[in-house]
Amino acid sequence: MALELFLPVAFVIGYLLGSIPFGLILTRLAGTQDIRSIGSGSIGATNVLRTGRKSLAAGTLLLDALKGTVAVVIAGYIAGPNAAMLAGLGAFLGHLFPVWLKFKGGKGVAVYIGILLGLFWPAALVFCLLWLATAFTTRYSSLSALVASFITPLFLWWFGHLALAALAAVLTLLLFYAHRENIKRLQSGKESRIGEKA
Repeated sequence: MALELFLPVAFVIGYLLGSIPFGLILTRLAGTQDIRSIGSGSIGATNVLRTGRKSLAAGTLLLDALKGTVAVVIAGYIAGPNAAMLAGLGAFLGHLFPVWLKFKGGKGVAVYIGILLGLFWPAALVFCLLWLATAFTTRYSSLSALVASFITPLFLWWFGHLALAALAAVLTLLLFYAHRENIKRLQSGKESRIGEKA
């Protein structure tokens, strides 16, 4: 019973970890312009890259991924896989809709990878390989994320990880929602490619 009572706590812990805006924090510490005023206005690594500071973008990517991993590992250690998955969902929602930034956060790609890394690392590897393959051929970061997130739940389902597949499907729907403007630009041919300044 105690473990069941921890489930909402796991979600809240995940949300609070996920809502830490590392992209905004790192760029402010580095003295760059507010990343919310450039590019897509997102606080994620892809938009941080538009400042021209690759090291800041890499740091954002790593820290955003780690907050997803840390959330699921802590919750899983305390109360098992159900708590871990709820913490992962909380971390993802926290990143997309951080309370500190009026619920305007990032797109969730790095956090998605971090959550997968903490729950089932082969799925994180598949996601990254799909992202890299799509990015190499198209040079669209957004399209790479959409393709990788679409296939990852299918991969998990195919190999019998039904609960994880269901969680990944929910994360994918949220990720598609976060990329809705990117999808419109992709359809109109106006989406920025990797390396271009928006």
